Amino acid sequence: MTLAPLERLPPHDIEAEEAVIASLMVDPQAMLAVQGIVKAADFFREKHGWVYDACLALWNRDEVVNQITVAHELASRDRLEEVGGQVFLADVIRRLPTSLGAEFYARIVKRDSTYRGLIHAATGILQMAYEAPAEIEQVFSKAENLIQRIRGGENFRDFVHIRQLLDAYLDQDPDEIERIELSAIRTGFTDLDTLLTGLKRSDLVIIGARPSVGKSSFALGIARNAAIEQGAHVAFFSLEMSSEQLAIRLLSAESGVDSSRLRLGQNTELEERRVVAAAARLSEANIWFDDSPMLTAAELRAKARRLAGESKQLDLIVIDYLQLMQGEGQGGRENRVQEISYISRTLKGLARELDVPIVALAQLSRAIENRHPRTPMLSDLRDSGSIEQDADIVMFLSREELYVTQEQWAQQHPDLPESAYPKGVAQVSVAKHRNGPTGTVELRFRERFAKFEDWVLRTDDLPE
Repeated sequence: MTLAPLERLPPHDIEAEEAVIASLMVDPQAMLAVQGIVKAADFFREKHGWVYDACLALWNRDEVVNQITVAHELASRDRLEEVGGQVFLADVIRRLPTSLGAEFYARIVKRDSTYRGLIHAATGILQMAYEAPAEIEQVFSKAENLIQRIRGGENFRDFVHIRQLLDAYLDQDPDEIERIELSAIRTGFTDLDTLLTGLKRSDLVIIGARPSVGKSSFALGIARNAAIEQGAHVAFFSLEMSSEQLAIRLLSAESGVDSSRLRLGQNTELEERRVVAAAARLSEANIWFDDSPMLTAAELRAKARRLAGESKQLDLIVIDYLQLMQGEGQGGRENRVQEISYISRTLKGLARELDVPIVALAQLSRAIENRHPRTPMLSDLRDSGSIEQDADIVMFLSREELYVTQEQWAQQHPDLPESAYPKGVAQVSVAKHRNGPTGTVELRFRERFAKFEDWVLRTDDLPE
């Protein structure tokens, strides 16, 4: 059975689309509010998407965005006449009352684009249902994939302040946060700060590790220490975990209460008091989370610029993790290696532009697991050697206990006591330091709380 075509026009708003592109040509700074919401494909009229894409290309190249430059960009793509020439561009600018509503117009465009996607998905589901395949689960699976693809394309999620996340957990309203000017950002780990003398502004810092070593927890620790101990304003981009998960991890590390107990609400009265006290401290921290998946380098740049402009201060950017970021898909980049190279260059440029250190986590290749000893090297950075070139600092995080059991370790080191087994020991190796020395420091990893600490003798290590 063949479905009749839809007779109604799909949702669209031509005036909102024209307002978006006109706003960008009148006030290029509107791109800060718009870029994280819409893409060229979201415009109903193709020519509006072409104009938007031209504005975006100029913006990403740090060139002037106005009617003349947009027209030149479109002409270079042989699309100026198809759009309607200078006459069309001048006309949409003339009809724009103000550029202040650019974000509002962009959300209208995105909303209608999402509705059109739903209509397309629903039509596909209808077609599948009429064809009635033998396996009904196949239809459910394909239908779910269609809907999930649309939901995944939604980009309305934006930065969420840690206060909002913790207030939802504790239902409390903390006080206004004071802003403090900072110079170098300290990691909060004494030996590491001594070696690095802090994270310098405009530096690109890469932290590499294999999965499950604890690089996300390490990055969270740096963000927490900078925000609480220095009053830094921190933007944390998480492409792997949700903001809620990160907030609970931070709360667990800060309170010393197992994260599984937090999630299940099985806290004792004493633990609950510790959780409330820890949440109060964290709520005073200027940490902003963005957990948008499939984030591109250009989108990250736009969001960081906007946050810096809105808060009047941004001191540290953390990205978890680099290889999950997406390429732009239009620059002729032929493979993933070239995409990662482009991303690392963009991050270094952003660090210089905003004058902040950017800490980007990176996945290491499997080669490390086939070596003895399993010491990470610069060549282990996955996908691109340009990461090493662009970075000012490259650090590797490793834990020997993940590869060697206590029994194996005892066989390999018969002359050492069993207590020497490196349980809970993490090594941070600075393999590249553009402006200083390299070296290795040891930290304590408390697995129950996913927390890294300075390696000092604690009371709970002493014999009873």
